[in-house]
Amino acid sequence: MEKRVVITGMGIWSCLGKTLDEVRDSLYTGKSGIVFSQERKDAGFRSALCAHIEHPDLKPFISRNLRQFMPEEAQYAYMATRSALEHARLDQDYIDSHEVGIIYGNDSVAEATMQALDKFRDFKDTSACGSGAIFQSMNSTVTMNLACLFKLRGISLTASAACASGSQAIGLGALLIRNGLQDCIVCGGAQEANMYSVAAFDGIQSFSVREDEPTKASRPFDRNRDGLVPGGGAATVILESYEHAVKRGAPILAEIISWGFSSNGDHISTPNVAGPARSLELCLSNSGIKAEDIGYINAHATSTRIGDSREALAIAEIFGETKVPVTSTKSQTGHEMWMAGASEIIYSTLMMKNGFIAGNINFENPDEDTACINILPETREIHFDTFLSNSFGFGGTNSTIIVKNL
Repeated sequence: MEKRVVITGMGIWSCLGKTLDEVRDSLYTGKSGIVFSQERKDAGFRSALCAHIEHPDLKPFISRNLRQFMPEEAQYAYMATRSALEHARLDQDYIDSHEVGIIYGNDSVAEATMQALDKFRDFKDTSACGSGAIFQSMNSTVTMNLACLFKLRGISLTASAACASGSQAIGLGALLIRNGLQDCIVCGGAQEANMYSVAAFDGIQSFSVREDEPTKASRPFDRNRDGLVPGGGAATVILESYEHAVKRGAPILAEIISWGFSSNGDHISTPNVAGPARSLELCLSNSGIKAEDIGYINAHATSTRIGDSREALAIAEIFGETKVPVTSTKSQTGHEMWMAGASEIIYSTLMMKNGFIAGNINFENPDEDTACINILPETREIHFDTFLSNSFGFGGTNSTIIVKNL
C-alpha cells in the first residue's frame, strides 16, 4: 500500500525574507525583491537587475574548517534547512537515531569553480585551488555539505534539472517515501546569486532591461514583459510519511498528493505547449482529483515572451473552462532558477495556510495567449485547500506538483 507524503517543516532564505513570517508578509503586501546592481552594470552586464539576497553569517553555527567546503548556495541551503528542521521539530538527537535523507536541487556552482581555476592559472600550481575547491565546485555540493553537517544517513542525491531542479527534488523525495523506501527526507533547491552564475544568460539577452524601474521589471504574463530577472537563495521542505509524522508528533502542514513530469523532446531553450501540458495532465491524473478541485496555480512563468505564452496555453488546454486563479510569484522574486520549484511550494503553502493568493504584480494587460487564463494582478483573500505548482527548465524538463491542505 502506498504511503501518504506530508510536509512537516519549511525553511527559506529569499529576497522576500529569511523567516516564514517575513516571507508571508512580503507575499501579502506585494513586496518586490528586485534591485539595480551597479556592480553588474560596471562589469559589463546588459541588464543590471537582480534580486537582492542577504549573505548569511555562518560563523555562529559552523567552524571555519567546515565552511571552506561551502559555496554560496550551500550556505543559503544550510540556513534554510536549519530553519526547516526546527520547524518540523527534528532535533539532532532524533536525526542521529533515525535514517533521514536529503534530495536537493542544484545545477551550477559557477563562482566557486571560477575562483579556484583562476588561482590555478594565476599561480600555475594546482595546489593554489585550495583544499575546499573540489567540494565547492561539484553540483552535489549542497547535498554533500548538508548531509555531513546535519549527520543525515539516508539517501543523498542532487537533482540537476535546470529550473525544474527544486521541484524534481521534492517529487523524487515524495516518490521514495510513498513507496516505503524512506520515512523522512530533507528536500529543496538552492541557487547562487552572484553575477558570474548568470553572465551567460545576460549574454543571450534573457534578462529584462527595464532598469529605470527595477521593481516593475519582472512582469509574468504581461503584454509588455521583456525578459526575466535573476534571483537566488534556498528553500527547504521536510517530507515524511504520514505515519512517521504522526508517530513522532510532528506538525503536519500539507500533503503532497501528486507529481507529474515530462520532457519536451524539442528545442533546448524554446519551450512548446505539449510538454508542459503533459506534465500538468499526468499530475492531475495521478492525483485522483479533478481540475475544478485545484484552488490555485503557481505558474512557472518567468516573464519571458515565449515561455509565459506557452505555459498559459498549456494551462488553458488542461483546465479548459475552469478559471482557476493563476499567479507567478516570480513577479516579486525574479526567477530563482534551481531554487524556484522548492521556494514556490513554500510560497503557495504559506498562502494556503493564511487564506490569500499573492497578486501577480506588474500584470497590467494580457497578450493574446495569456488572456486565456485567470491571472490575479492583486492580492486576494481567497480560501483554497489545494494548489498546483509548475516548474519548467532548459532542455524541456517539466515538473508539476499538487499539494493539499491538512
